Amino acid sequence: MVHVIGRLKGSGMFRKVLVANRGEIAIRAFRAGYELGARTVAVFPHEDRNSLHRLKADEAYEIGEPGHPVRAYLSVEEIVRAAQRAGADAVYPGYGFLSENPELARACEEAGITFVGPSAHILEMTGNKATAIAAARAAGVPVLGSSAPSTDVDELVRAAEEIGFPVFVKAVAGGGGRGMRRVEDPATLRESIEAAAREAMSAFGDATVFLEKAVVDPGTSRCRSSPTARATSSTSSSATARCSAGTRRSSSWPPRPTSTPHCAIGSAWTRSASPVRSATATRAPSSSSSTRPATTSSSR
Repeated sequence: MVHVIGRLKGSGMFRKVLVANRGEIAIRAFRAGYELGARTVAVFPHEDRNSLHRLKADEAYEIGEPGHPVRAYLSVEEIVRAAQRAGADAVYPGYGFLSENPELARACEEAGITFVGPSAHILEMTGNKATAIAAARAAGVPVLGSSAPSTDVDELVRAAEEIGFPVFVKAVAGGGGRGMRRVEDPATLRESIEAAAREAMSAFGDATVFLEKAVVDPGTSRCRSSPTARATSSTSSSATARCSAGTRRSSSWPPRPTSTPHCAIGSAWTRSASPVRSATATRAPSSSSSTRPATTSSSR
């Protein structure tokens, strides 16, 4: 994180950053980039052509095919192509979508673009919850009882009998409480597995889920930190994490790194920023405004 902040504040600051996200997440990053003198790039599918985040960036590029907006934001190829087209020297994924996808980190490295987040190796180990649990077990770290990841509902129902209720149905990919269901009654397990799998597929492009023993009223406070990759010329890393329980009120501790607006680049970008105004606000025309008019918008 020190490396990233130093680079942002020093002579080697990122010149242009593509934010591979949408809505408030992207707008916060654009504002922070402006305050540090970095130009910003937005991406948007056809369905988001009137989205506010497209207008808040200096440049905007359409990605994906009409009719598949989520697929566009989940396309590593589209994101990297847009970054190369824009001449961006860094890609910030925000959180959700591709923030925990090792393929994006690897593709950015191969393209000579800095990925603002953990390395592909760290993401492979921790971005998938089931893999992260396996790594924790191998390291001798106590973990909750859980099943093997699967898309087979019958297999997961059988595994629940061994784990015992209540359980959480969890998507192996992503975070933020998406693809997660707490199940108290065995009669509702099958329905919950199917619902979680559908949500996970829609949000992360992966319908694989697993079961984990739910902790009922542990009576303790919880803190979280994310694994930190050593920053290199192509990888920047985060030392903070967004807690899914804070927004979804789910009693869980997903073992994953998260590239949020509070990550290394976000911390540096927003350290001196006042709170971002509502997404419906317009740009202030004064010279003291912390937003900058968009100058380029490209549609294919």
